[in-house]
Amino acid sequence: MNICFIGGGNMATALVGGLLKRSYTAAELRVVEINAENRTKLHDEFGIQAVAELASGMAGSDVIVLAVKPQQLREVCGQLSPLLAGQLIVSIAAGIRAADISRWLNTKNIVRCMPNTPALIQSGVTGLYALPEVSAAQREVAGKILDAVGSTVWLQEENMLDAVTAISGSGPAYVFYFIEAMQQAALELGLNQAQARSLVIDTFLGATKLAQAGTDEVSMLRTRVTSKNGTTERALLSMEENEVKRHIVAAIHAAAVRSKEMGDELGSTN
Repeated sequence: MNICFIGGGNMATALVGGLLKRSYTAAELRVVEINAENRTKLHDEFGIQAVAELASGMAGSDVIVLAVKPQQLREVCGQLSPLLAGQLIVSIAAGIRAADISRWLNTKNIVRCMPNTPALIQSGVTGLYALPEVSAAQREVAGKILDAVGSTVWLQEENMLDAVTAISGSGPAYVFYFIEAMQQAALELGLNQAQARSLVIDTFLGATKLAQAGTDEVSMLRTRVTSKNGTTERALLSMEENEVKRHIVAAIHAAAVRSKEMGDELGSTN
């Protein structure tokens, strides 16, 4: 199974690294990347072929992964369309809908994906949607590619990718934002930088593992930590008084709205 990546940025690099840790070989992977420095880096790090020319890069490919910036995708598809020969197309470009990619490429073999940045350390999560014409075998291939950098969730309706974008696609930034706030509080309470970083990040890691390890709802886990009239209760009451949860939920809804707007803007026929 030969895979050609169009674009050699961070997510493509993560996928290449993840696939090589699975059963794929360097000979099965190729990257088309216009930046010479990035091509050299990809070749030196992974031993794969990295080229500047689209035609030579995709020659002999079974799967093409669109890994360019969303704003560049229409132009890339215009160059790619005449060269296609029935390959499966996997797009990781945020916001751009499968129907628009299909129109630009004149093919229905399209799986649209929304990974997130922890894919860089093979700890990502990806939402996937396939056009109805994509076969079960092709879906399996797309799933295996994204499985190389973490877990996957298949969606029956493409509009749910806007929710995925808002939750897991943008989600790492929300977590980092909360970490920043906790570290700031730690410093204000007299801990040094190293202590603050260790305590906060390890708390996130431990709490996440605890939530993942069992079947209890996270609300139950929170309740168990919250003693009556204790320190945790005082902190949570402060958050409730400031409507922190409501603001977080509103922010995520705003991200979902923006995801839909991007699809409308970047997929416009104008």
